Amino acid sequence: MTAKAGYDGIEPWVDSIQEYVKGGGSLKELRQRVIDSGLTVEGSIGFPDWIVDDADRRAKGMERARREMDLMAQIGARRFAAPPAGATDLPLLDLFKVTERYRALLEIGDQIGIVPELELWGFSKNLSRLGECALVAIETGHPKACVLADVFHLHKGGSDFHGLGLLGPDTVQVLHMNDFPSDPGREKIDDSFRVYAGDGVAPLPAILRKVAATGYSGPLSVELFLQQFAAADPYAMATEIATKAGAVMRAAGVA
Repeated sequence: MTAKAGYDGIEPWVDSIQEYVKGGGSLKELRQRVIDSGLTVEGSIGFPDWIVDDADRRAKGMERARREMDLMAQIGARRFAAPPAGATDLPLLDLFKVTERYRALLEIGDQIGIVPELELWGFSKNLSRLGECALVAIETGHPKACVLADVFHLHKGGSDFHGLGLLGPDTVQVLHMNDFPSDPGREKIDDSFRVYAGDGVAPLPAILRKVAATGYSGPLSVELFLQQFAAADPYAMATEIATKAGAVMRAAGVA
């Protein structure tokens, strides 16, 4: 269905794949289905507590990250999102300690063959700003360190979109291309207000031109949480999203 709707890749959530396996599904078979469809698994979304200060909790989070990255690598996933799960509230973390923890996560990814992406979460007290994520990625000194950027989260966290122009094509490997309305304001908006590309007020064509100017040619991933999805026809929904996203890309001159 995804391929037929015009997409080139998928970015599944780990828990969806775990549910598939628990139901008797074969990872090898799933990987072959992805290949046969012509799709790629550009990324994967998990939430291990790799970043937290508590050493025991962090160790468990790192082990969970290892298991989940291995799981996703088996279906061909190229990347694994690493958001500040477990540290969305105070206290503020020492970013240089976060740097050490992110490097440790990258080294696990090296062993498995998958790249953990430092994900910005605009609603979080930690790693809510693009500059914070860039600092952590840079200071790891690891060649595969990168940032998972998201139009909605940049807005929510208060980062100006022009900052994307300071990051190279290897620094941002995936961009979540979401849109948002003018109301409610940044302080009150949450995930439920994300809308289709082009249906909101995000300067998406300008953003796409900005990242294209850095040499970026990676995937644009749609991540939405609209209530109407529960009752919607999946193929009709996927086709409409692809059509609107394509229009935005053409307006930006990057289609």
